[in-house]
Amino acid sequence: MSGKPNIVLIGMPGAGKSTVGVVLAKRMGRRFLDSDLVIQEKTGRLLHEIISEEGLEGFLAIENEVNAGLPSDGSVIATGGSVIYGAQAMEHLKRTGHVVYLKLSFSEIESRLGDLKKRGVALREGQTLRELYEERIPLYEKYADLTLECGKKSIRDIVEELAVRLEQVRMR
Repeated sequence: MSGKPNIVLIGMPGAGKSTVGVVLAKRMGRRFLDSDLVIQEKTGRLLHEIISEEGLEGFLAIENEVNAGLPSDGSVIATGGSVIYGAQAMEHLKRTGHVVYLKLSFSEIESRLGDLKKRGVALREGQTLRELYEERIPLYEKYADLTLECGKKSIRDIVEELAVRLEQVRMR
């Protein structure tokens, strides 16, 4: 890792990765990258269009490739909720930064999410949000260098706690 490591935010859709990422980047004077937007830029399509045209596997392959090529320039990176299915992407993200899991309970995720299809949530045919949540939690926990419980906290509180904890990690 040359220079500052990236700060990589992972977690369920609706956990606040993009919102927290923007505020954290401002607070720490870093560049902000939203990997979902990078995927849309590179493909010229919205996430839900990619999923409907390429299928879930096709989308996950594109997501893995794009995330595996993200720069290691000290950015704050908000990833898509399904990033944890891409082994090369996660290997790259862990090698180039600190992976932070923004954790929320199922009921909080459920209440934050609107239309899953429009949002581009990577669900298998017939899979429920609860099943997706339970499938992903062990993967988020496996890859996380740091887990931040975000339930009932304001964005400001989450960013403050994260900045303090990241500073402690850097000092070691």
